Amino acid sequence: MADRCHRVEHVMGTVISVDVRDPNIVPSDLDDIYRWFRQVDDIFSTYKENSQISRLDRGELTIADCHPDVGWVLERCRQIGRSSGGYFDSRATGRLDPSGLVKGWSVEVASEMLFELGSANHCINAGGDVRIRGEPHPGRAWNVGIVHPLVPSALTVVVAGRDLAVATSGVAERGQHVIDPLTGRGADSLASVTLVGPELTLTDAYATAALAMGLDAPSWLNGLSEHEAYVIDAGGHVWWTEGFPGYAPALVS
Repeated sequence: MADRCHRVEHVMGTVISVDVRDPNIVPSDLDDIYRWFRQVDDIFSTYKENSQISRLDRGELTIADCHPDVGWVLERCRQIGRSSGGYFDSRATGRLDPSGLVKGWSVEVASEMLFELGSANHCINAGGDVRIRGEPHPGRAWNVGIVHPLVPSALTVVVAGRDLAVATSGVAERGQHVIDPLTGRGADSLASVTLVGPELTLTDAYATAALAMGLDAPSWLNGLSEHEAYVIDAGGHVWWTEGFPGYAPALVS
């Protein structure tokens, strides 16, 4: 069994766990990872009055006054907004809120930080948005359980992989929190959207956009390159893209 280095902390408004299975990584190596998450929270939190994103929203700062990551994140939000037909919008709630991209991006950066430290086998889970690399044990894939949005304490599917991003946007954890930017109303047609892809920044943002799309999401998801999807609508009906069973062994007939 590979050596394990594991830590769980509440940061960025969610629980973030880092599970490393490389003998060369020691607990103190995770200090920089959680320091990074706290830095992201200090800059981008919409709940902190003095965060740069809150001050930018109030007009107290300009983009030039902010950390360079702010400009990068907001430009990425605009790009994804265009590619999703306007369903991804950092101002969907009426105020500046790029959270639909920030969490996935911050986890992707943290995974890259671990990789640069020499970790080839790890899993980072931030409130259901997951980045996995390598294996938890030799010859075994990581398993990521997806919570059923309509059945408390139940899983709806398990995703297996070795180098993968998994993002779920839905009502299980935070209720109806995603706004359809085109109508200004809460997105309520779908209960959850799970996407798998090669990296978490785009995968997380696409999951949010798809939830906002509602019943128009399946046709859009079918056209996404390098991503597969698993969707549950508000009535409990389940649908997935053709390639999704390749990541979910239980769905393979």
